[in-house]
Amino acid sequence: MAREMRELEKLLFVAEKAACRAGAFLSRTKIKDNKILTDLGKDVKISADLHSEKIIINMLRAKSEFDILTEESGFLPGASGKHLLWIVDPIDGTMNFLRGIPINCVSIGLWRGNEPLLGVIYDFNKNELFSGIARKIAYLNKKRIKVSALSKEASAVLCTGFPVNTDFSSRGLLRFTKQIQNYKKVRLIGSAALSLAYVAAGRADVYRENNIMLWDVAAGAAIITGAGGNVQMLPLAKENAFSVYASNRRLFRQR
Repeated sequence: MAREMRELEKLLFVAEKAACRAGAFLSRTKIKDNKILTDLGKDVKISADLHSEKIIINMLRAKSEFDILTEESGFLPGASGKHLLWIVDPIDGTMNFLRGIPINCVSIGLWRGNEPLLGVIYDFNKNELFSGIARKIAYLNKKRIKVSALSKEASAVLCTGFPVNTDFSSRGLLRFTKQIQNYKKVRLIGSAALSLAYVAAGRADVYRENNIMLWDVAAGAAIITGAGGNVQMLPLAKENAFSVYASNRRLFRQR
């Protein structure tokens, strides 16, 4: 067990370095220099996504031979045979980034099968590095963090959003309203990864989102359990899409 923890700590350091290097690039990137690559429906891809992704992949490849799943390039097979998978979102909150709204981050998770092992979420705008090893420990800039201790939805802050696969029909929006109406406050910040990081740090109490993609939440799922919280991820029909609920343990039992 101690040996496995040491190995995870080494891999966490690799992910932190990759996220910080990509974040440094993004913090220098000017909005006017970005090229819109695709703009379909409610989704947009920009050139900074690809540049950030390249930085991350190169660093992960230099330190490991694991498979990699990225938002932009899809599945990239490795050579380790250990059934470990890096899951990368080079910019979570791309539209925010494109519009100059400083709520976005780099997200890198490591999973074994359906199990999150570790995660790193780097908010390069605020220089906040959230990281953690699942069910063990979680940090913000190397200081330990814990989920909140609230036990009532009526007192809780919920982070949620409308991902690109959202059902915007009247019936779908009514279901959404029923899911959120009992919370004290609701926040839609445009980044699932940062929403999960905020729950891990106790800034918010619950995160829930339907039809969210794996790369948006893979890192946060590990960090929240490292901070003492619980996460439920239900796979949906679309590949790599999930319905996700995460909170402290008291609220989790009452969901």
